[in-house]
Amino acid sequence: MPVRFAQAEWQGDLPHGKGTMETQTGSFNGQYSFSSRFEEGTGTNPEELIAAAHAGCFSMALSHGLAQGGHTPTSVRTTAKVHITGGEGITLIELVCRATVPGISAEEFGKAADEAKVGCPVSKALAATKITLDAALEG
Repeated sequence: MPVRFAQAEWQGDLPHGKGTMETQTGSFNGQYSFSSRFEEGTGTNPEELIAAAHAGCFSMALSHGLAQGGHTPTSVRTTAKVHITGGEGITLIELVCRATVPGISAEEFGKAADEAKVGCPVSKALAATKITLDAALEG
């Protein structure tokens, strides 16, 4: 199995320093700072990247589970909201998913979504954090 990596560099102290992050493929390269992480400053932050990874992983896992059950989705859209608090760190991740899946019942969809929430590799890696799920069918 492949090993994926990203790298980051931080220069200076925490409140006044600055940093950059870049993925292995170069598909993302951005700057971050104290204000982009703990306030509303310009740039990215580690939590935003965790949210992107979690939303992508969950969407893929749910799509796979649905297709394995005979219900190939037309679309699975997921938003992950990562909550960070000063001294406690990441305290909550909210997954909000809306999907279009022809021929599936709400009950079957809910079961598949719950399984994806527990089973996707990023959820497993983040299992020490409370993860909630709001999943519903559209159309």
